[in-house]
Amino acid sequence: MKLRLDATRCQGYGLCQEPAPNLIDLDEWGYAAVVADPVPGASEDAARAAAEACPNSALRWER
Repeated sequence: MKLRLDATRCQGYGLCQEPAPNLIDLDEWGYAAVVADPVPGASEDAARAAAEACPNSALRWER
């Protein structure tokens, strides 16, 4: 499973990092970067929660 980030949709809210701090880094302006690819099995719930937390659907959880 993978988290995919559409950087053009990211608005820098940083909400995605709260449920998955080990999977997502934020730059100095709050824009996301996925750091774990593929997502470790133990972190799948956190990755799903991160994708759901994004108000602009910039993160997608896919197989």
